[in-house]
Amino acid sequence: MKAKVVVLANQKGGVGKTTTALNLAAVLASKRKKVLLVDSDPQGNVSSGVGMFQASEEKNIYRCYTGDADAADCIQETNVKDLSILPASIDLVGVEVELISMEDREKRLRSILHSVREKFQYIIIDCPPSLGLLTINGLTAADSVLIPLQCEYFALEGLALLVNTVRRVKKTLNHGLYIEGLLLTMYDRRNRLTHLVADEIRGHFGDQVYKTVIPRNVRLSESPSHGKTILEYDKNSTGAKAYVRFGNEFLRRTKV
Repeated sequence: MKAKVVVLANQKGGVGKTTTALNLAAVLASKRKKVLLVDSDPQGNVSSGVGMFQASEEKNIYRCYTGDADAADCIQETNVKDLSILPASIDLVGVEVELISMEDREKRLRSILHSVREKFQYIIIDCPPSLGLLTINGLTAADSVLIPLQCEYFALEGLALLVNTVRRVKKTLNHGLYIEGLLLTMYDRRNRLTHLVADEIRGHFGDQVYKTVIPRNVRLSESPSHGKTILEYDKNSTGAKAYVRFGNEFLRRTKV
């Protein structure tokens, strides 16, 4: 059976996109699902978040994009059982310029992952905080898109553009693409604005918004700098418990 491919997307930075990619993958792996994390963000935060602070010059996603390597040769195991990664490289910074001249440039990642889809149950793609070619590649390669949203005043700013981009990709490049759901992050129950923003988002998107919310949590912020998922770093933290709840809700709702 082919893996379900989920891309994390939001052109706004600082919304918990990479944190969610990393920790959703970790929770799925903890439930004995074979998971591949794909780090398609030049910042490489997903890679460092699993302890890969310096990518191999030979085994990274950039070489897959340029056609110099196959995904199967670049995928590496992590310290987390059942969790593998296709790591980023600093060279990704310029790959969008290189992609412009390539045939089927929006479909490169789909082609890269095609040969490994049957080796995993879930493939989670992290993209840069933009709507450039790397994100378009992620949307074209995925079955669904998961949108993390920060519970702050400007949460809905830019969301319409992202949703319209998803619709355009669905219409022209990936007819099966759908929105997996919206996840509220940076949630502060003591803050009235948090509740107002959450209510507004739920009012707009209804059941597409996950019931689970991800709170602001220091341990969540600390764990990537130690090269660990939140389950490794502090499984009893409120952040870890929230991601476990989210992982359970994701599995209940997901189409596999």
